[in-house]
Amino acid sequence: MQINDELIVTIEKLSNLGLGIAKPDGFVIFVENSCPQDVVKIKITKLTKNFATAKILEIITPSNNRISPFCPMQKICGACQLQFIDYDYQLELKREIVQDAITKIGQLDIKIPKPEPSPQIKAFRHKIQYPVCQTKVSKRLLAGYYKPQTHEIVNIKYCPIQPEICDRIIDYIRVTAPEYGISGYDEKHHAGDLRHIVIRNSAATGKNLVVLVVNSNQKSTNYKNLALSIYEHFAEVSGVCLNYNNKKTNVIMSENTECICGKPVIEEKILGKTFYVGANTFFQVNPKSAENIFRYVKNYIADNLNNPVVLDAYAGITAFGICVADICEKVVSVEENTESCSLAEKSIELNDINNVEIHNEDAAKFFAKEQRKFDAVILDPPRKGCSTESLDEAVRLCKNTIIYVSCNPATLARDLKYLTEKGCRVQSIQPFDMFCHSFHIENVAIIQV
Repeated sequence: MQINDELIVTIEKLSNLGLGIAKPDGFVIFVENSCPQDVVKIKITKLTKNFATAKILEIITPSNNRISPFCPMQKICGACQLQFIDYDYQLELKREIVQDAITKIGQLDIKIPKPEPSPQIKAFRHKIQYPVCQTKVSKRLLAGYYKPQTHEIVNIKYCPIQPEICDRIIDYIRVTAPEYGISGYDEKHHAGDLRHIVIRNSAATGKNLVVLVVNSNQKSTNYKNLALSIYEHFAEVSGVCLNYNNKKTNVIMSENTECICGKPVIEEKILGKTFYVGANTFFQVNPKSAENIFRYVKNYIADNLNNPVVLDAYAGITAFGICVADICEKVVSVEENTESCSLAEKSIELNDINNVEIHNEDAAKFFAKEQRKFDAVILDPPRKGCSTESLDEAVRLCKNTIIYVSCNPATLARDLKYLTEKGCRVQSIQPFDMFCHSFHIENVAIIQV
């Protein structure tokens, strides 16, 4: 086999990154935009000792689960890798991804159920982060997602997985920013002004918090005037912020954010509770699917623990802690992001809750010095998962149940393997589809200590 070779293959399964896998003569070939049971003619684009990658030249026999994507940009935009696959079958493929990780990485004999579907499969995404650049000749601003495996921006004017108002706000910025002398960012030369447009849209109120990420460390009259223009033009915008990020980095936002006009937050509602969400705070991108997760966790605690004391670790804006507070004796929340803790305090006051204790501290450092025991420990770490030290401390502090919420099946499986080696028992794992039409999948694992 050589690069540019053409051959006909059958797609057998999906990889954990959403690529189809074919195995002619046992050799693994990853094929983009393919579905299991597709028979396709492919062209080899990359070849290594252990695997190859390929693109489709022709779909000879399509899978019965292949459909027409509802977005015309699906093939060139990197956001919805699986949109050409029937949604119900997407869920089955995600179940298989989780099952493979739990079996092969976690070495656990647990049958994974079908993911809980998202209540919405269109207009579900309520956090938008578009990189911005500028064309060389016409100097037009482009904003959208990157093409797969590139940093080439697809200029997206309409995205059906986000609220329509977000399209209108972004298009207004694209057209208006140059009128204020604001250029798009040149990543290669670390030049230009506007790096990203970030929008937080509230599913509860329809209001939007707009964040302009600029290649600067200070406010200018041009930036301020653009922010004011956006705020005055859209009644749906609750506030406009500037985020100052002049470092040569792939990190989208720095910690330095300034609200120029309006409010620096939106309000979101989950399980009857109201939350303040800011520019630099974590909150799930799919609030309706997130509500399914919060309800699942709350119901488990209510059904299995009597008036418990709960530790909410990697808590963000303490969403889990606030949602379960009314069935708990006490909730102790730990989060290292200062803005998240500040908004959590305000949300606690807004919801008239008096049994939640907030600690603005790194989780590992808090664990190491904490002596209280908790009936349940909720872990919701970032994609990299937990350190072994944090897992050891979580076991030490927990009297009964660890509830592990994860957006990465591989690191979840790794951490569950470690916990079982320490004597814990994994009772169940339930996937939830938070990120429709992508290979990403959220999971909630219930672990008995």
